[in-house]
Amino acid sequence: MNLLTVNNLTVSTEHQSGSINILDNLNFNLERGKSLGVVGESGCGKSMMAFAIMGLLPDNMTASGEVQFGGNLLSLPEKELCQIRGNKISMVFQEPMSALNPVLPIGFQVAESLRLHKNLSLHQAQQQASKVLERVGLPSQQYALSLYPHQLSGGQRQRVVIAIAMACKPELIIADEPTTALDVTIQAQILALIAELVFEENMSLILITHDLGVVAENTDQMLVMYAGRIVERGPTNKVFERLAHPYTRGLFASIPESENPNAEQGLQAEYSLTNRLSTIPGRVPEFWERSKGCSFADRCPRAQANCSLEVPAEIQLGAGHTSACFFPFEQKV
Repeated sequence: MNLLTVNNLTVSTEHQSGSINILDNLNFNLERGKSLGVVGESGCGKSMMAFAIMGLLPDNMTASGEVQFGGNLLSLPEKELCQIRGNKISMVFQEPMSALNPVLPIGFQVAESLRLHKNLSLHQAQQQASKVLERVGLPSQQYALSLYPHQLSGGQRQRVVIAIAMACKPELIIADEPTTALDVTIQAQILALIAELVFEENMSLILITHDLGVVAENTDQMLVMYAGRIVERGPTNKVFERLAHPYTRGLFASIPESENPNAEQGLQAEYSLTNRLSTIPGRVPEFWERSKGCSFADRCPRAQANCSLEVPAEIQLGAGHTSACFFPFEQKV
């Protein structure tokens, strides 16, 4: 049963050349209790997609299409969205110092959503906040509710952000690169914590990241985004078996050999003939620079003339596995 259904989600803004799409006709489903990974380089539209779902787009951007979550979220007034955000859908942001209010104690910030959405008294909300903070590894015996964000480390602050997101036991958690500002050891702890909490409460999860390894270990389904479009999607294991889109292969080839289980099969050679770490040439185009064809054509080793002239339609590669490419890789890796 689908908890979230996104149909033709498009986000546009006005530019000197006219109205331009930042996100272009995104379509996907997320089942209740399942996890979805969203990968791509910075600037591909991953966070913008999350903000559109949450109703947090800037004033100069408009969203069209459908985001079905017990009704179309895009058509709801702000007052009704406020009853959903933090209650039924919550978000874990990538920078905890920006997500937390620096002048309010952590206990107050966790308790706030409980008072707002669960109609608890201040005392009841603080008691529940203490339990939630203890569950994320911040027991009140060591971390008083009266502490301020600046008195905690980066990893501890991110645990507070997770506690705020989990406090009302939402049906859907969106984690937007939740480990970006943390060191490698703390990253693993935070990802494991999110996975545990999502499993315990049977929540659904959208995990946004640029790290394919994180997606492989933590998600059931995945989307690969490039320049505001979905270029490959499917069950995570099926996508990793095939890596059909050249962009997906480029991301995979850029993983260091020590972390890349397929490195010995020569994927990196498609982008580099040396033993240096492989990179995808060029950069993600700004939304006003995108071509009328495939936006990846200028960086793609398999591109041909028609790639720059026409947007490729999604083709079915297997059960639930699709790729938007005129020349997808046929063989499994």
